[in-house]
Amino acid sequence: MLLPFYQNNVIEAGCDEAGRGCLAGPVFAAAVILPQNFYHPLLNDSKKIKENDRFLLRTQIEKQAIAYAVAQVSHHQIDEINILNASLLAMHKALDKLKTKPQFIIVDGNRFTAYQNIPHQCIVKGDGKYFSIAAASILAKTYRDDYMQQLHTQQPQYNWQQNKGYPTAHHRKMILQHGFSPYHRKTFKVKF
Repeated sequence: MLLPFYQNNVIEAGCDEAGRGCLAGPVFAAAVILPQNFYHPLLNDSKKIKENDRFLLRTQIEKQAIAYAVAQVSHHQIDEINILNASLLAMHKALDKLKTKPQFIIVDGNRFTAYQNIPHQCIVKGDGKYFSIAAASILAKTYRDDYMQQLHTQQPQYNWQQNKGYPTAHHRKMILQHGFSPYHRKTFKVKF
């Protein structure tokens, strides 16, 4: 069962990213501040939820959140600064866009760089432990999936509507057949 907050009685934002392990497209991140009474029985780590349920949850999160924001960092910038730094930058960009300033930040994973002197806590597998991080994982994942669906219409041979840019066997096979697209990350090593 997910927990509502890491710290009580503060405005707490949860952060997560999506697309870190992909071969193509940007990395997305989201920041979410939920109300004290928020609850949804389906909410969990986005990787553990069916696609249709993720989009249903997105609607509920966006309706009920005190504040939420989604940001992205392009594949070009990922190549320039590496995927870890790009993920952290995307989280900072999402936090920048929040209409309510958090007093505390909880982040999925074990790495984060301080944001505007706001205290934070990294939580390994936090998207399966806290509502706000799980909500951020849902938003980051669904917004990125929508983006990859749009790219799929331009580059259908890579089947991004299905694999979302992750290094599936089919995706790697299509890279061998067609080469890299303009949306592929150049600094990722692909095992064929």
